[in-house]
Amino acid sequence: MNRIRELREEKGITQVRLSIELEVSQETISAYEMGKYFPSVKSLLKLREIFNANIDYILGLSSNRYEPLQVNSLKEEEIALIQAFRKLDLTGREKVKAYIDGYLAHMQGS
Repeated sequence: MNRIRELREEKGITQVRLSIELEVSQETISAYEMGKYFPSVKSLLKLREIFNANIDYILGLSSNRYEPLQVNSLKEEEIALIQAFRKLDLTGREKVKAYIDGYLAHMQGS
C-alpha cells in the first residue's frame, strides 16, 4: 500500500489541497490513497517535492524515506554547511541539530 495518506496527514493538508497541487480531482487523490490508481509520473515528481520523500517510499516500495546521500552530488552550499558544522564544539553541534529539528517540525505543521 502506498503512503500518500500518511504523508498528507503528517503534513496536515487535505485531499482537496493536494488535488489542487497535483492538478487532479479530489476523487483521484482518494483513489491513490486507497490503491485503486497509481499517480502519473508527473504527479509522483510533485509528490516527491511536496512530501520531501523518495518515490519508492511514497509508493510503499521502500522503507527509506530519503534518497541515500551521494557525497559527489553535494552542492557547494551543502559542503559549506558541513564544513561549518565540523568547526563547532559539541554544544554548538547540539544547538544546530536542535534548531534544525525545531524548524523541520514547524515546517511539517505549516
